[in-house]
Amino acid sequence: MSAPPDPLEAMPARGSALARRLLAQPRAVLGLALLAALFLLAFAGPQLARWDWQQTDFTALREPPSAEHWFGTTASGRDVFALTLRGMQKSLLIGLSVAVLSTGLAALVGMVAGYAGGWADRVLMWAADLLLVLPAFLVLAVLDPALGSAWPLLVLVLAAFMWMVTARMVRQTTISLKEREFVLAARCMGVSPARVLARHVLPNLGSLLIIDGTLHVSVAVIAESGLSYFGFGVHPPDSSLGTVIAEGAAAATTFPWLFGFAAGLLVLLVLAVNLVGDGLRDALDPAGGGGVR
Repeated sequence: MSAPPDPLEAMPARGSALARRLLAQPRAVLGLALLAALFLLAFAGPQLARWDWQQTDFTALREPPSAEHWFGTTASGRDVFALTLRGMQKSLLIGLSVAVLSTGLAALVGMVAGYAGGWADRVLMWAADLLLVLPAFLVLAVLDPALGSAWPLLVLVLAAFMWMVTARMVRQTTISLKEREFVLAARCMGVSPARVLARHVLPNLGSLLIIDGTLHVSVAVIAESGLSYFGFGVHPPDSSLGTVIAEGAAAATTFPWLFGFAAGLLVLLVLAVNLVGDGLRDALDPAGGGGVR
């Protein structure tokens, strides 16, 4: 019997086709450009700032934007530009980390449940259903004192509540794929389940995982910002977009620079990620005429 086709061999060509289709969409290009600009601002901008996010200027309290303080200052004299960029760095890192972890966990759980079936499928899907009905916000609020200022723990907790829906979709796709000829041929040749999943199932889940992973970034950024706004995520004196917005929300009408810049950047960040996600969906969806062939 001849060896089953290896989906990994076709990945470079599919990647090139995906890039062409993605760059052919104006909104996807806009999203990519906006996302690149925000990354550049978040990680290169602090090098241009006149003040560090931890520094305090006691001679400028709630000062409006100026040549010295580009986004103005807070009530305690901290530079809003530096705080906002620090907050965007933290929000981006948390969003990307949560997306990678939750999508990876969803892929692992969904593939194992769909391929193994039986008791493994029942146990894993029971765990997914249990987490789906738990009130995530209340759980995070209860765990907040234990998390403290350790934002990597916040990443783990957020990821633990974001994998279930994707895992169910991965499971359904895996159940369908395991009856396909190339998977059956690999099993008949004695290929181990782990190798079948890695080389024949996972590459065929790429479209689903890429799209969901992109959407998880924006969901995680919004979740972290919301939690930080209510005091359950990133804690001062550290900064995230949520903490900057929370600090300026009470004075948003009288001192709008305390609130407006961070809120605007949060909106732009979520918009950019969603534009890229929509572009990827259109480029990868064969039913819509934009799939990679």
